[in-house]
Amino acid sequence: MVLKVAKRGAIPPFIVMDVMRAANEREAQGEEVLHLEVGQPGTSAPKPVLEAAKEALTDDLLGYTDALGIRNLRHRIAQHYQEFYGVRVEADRIVVTTGSSGGFVLAFLSAFEAGDRVALASPGYPAYRNILSAVGIQVMDIETGPDTNFQPTPDLLDQALHGSPEPLDGLIIASPSNPTGTMIHTADFKALIGYCQDKGIRLISDEIYHGITYGRSAETVLAHMNDAIIINSFSKYFSMTGWRLGWMVVPEDLIRSIECLAQNLFISPPTLSQRASIKVFDCRKELDGYVARYAENRSLLLEQLPNAGFDKLASADGAFYIYADIANLTNDSQEFCNRMLAETGVAATPGVDFDPGRGHRYMRFSFAGELAVMAEAVDRLGRWRR
Repeated sequence: MVLKVAKRGAIPPFIVMDVMRAANEREAQGEEVLHLEVGQPGTSAPKPVLEAAKEALTDDLLGYTDALGIRNLRHRIAQHYQEFYGVRVEADRIVVTTGSSGGFVLAFLSAFEAGDRVALASPGYPAYRNILSAVGIQVMDIETGPDTNFQPTPDLLDQALHGSPEPLDGLIIASPSNPTGTMIHTADFKALIGYCQDKGIRLISDEIYHGITYGRSAETVLAHMNDAIIINSFSKYFSMTGWRLGWMVVPEDLIRSIECLAQNLFISPPTLSQRASIKVFDCRKELDGYVARYAENRSLLLEQLPNAGFDKLASADGAFYIYADIANLTNDSQEFCNRMLAETGVAATPGVDFDPGRGHRYMRFSFAGELAVMAEAVDRLGRWRR
């Protein structure tokens, strides 16, 4: 007898994780790898966080917390919005999650029914599309390019909806975005928010790269509206990737739904991570030092990658990624990245992870590591391309 396998698991893989596995296998065989594939800081959590974690480990019990998170952490996150953005947020609207990934699952399940339609920019973070598909929500890709800084606009949304009898139920935005690192400028930001408000579209704003910007600060949607869902994380700016902790700011009409879902799906976020993370908000000097390192890496790659043939690059306003159009080099970015790893030891991510339709001619470099690694990588790529 053949047993049934649910179709919801037949979603595309998160290819960057496949690339990381291949890079790790190469290292296990004694080969050197320069990691420009994974979007995680090459720095540890700040020292006060580590000290708080050690102190928490001396307790007799690290038990469950409230499903929405430890109350004093929720209050500290609310205080962060006042300090960082000048925006007042009630602590009762803060939901602590098991990474931003847990936040996306809770957001999608609480805000949309199976069969609803949600739009997102392409290229974009692949887990948006894959999680939505797994829970039965229709995905509408909005193809973006350099002319809109790889960000969605009301005009692009209208074009995608033209002639469609089905309404649009949600829109996901990210500024700075993954994989392009681009940001939405203030006027375009307000236009998108107004569009969603006029048409009754639930807006979800991925703000996990806030704090990592070059030249101007990122804006939070909360400065303009209260009924959006905001998702953030301790993984990127706060340099706590493996601690698996994030948070949401949610509208009042979703709080109880999200609490019930969180109770049943996750019980509670990791207790040790919650207790340690409270300290991270007082580590801005150390964290901004990390961002200064990313800025050095960014400058080096933007200057040197064109010399290696990667000369069509997204603006990289924030985050720690450079998205490259490599149509002049290949029409198969996955094969190209595999060959680049095998022949140079430089690991990077093919664009098909982020853009199913056009990603075969794009790739992403992550510059979250050491400056010396970036310098060696562009040197190897330059010699490889000559």
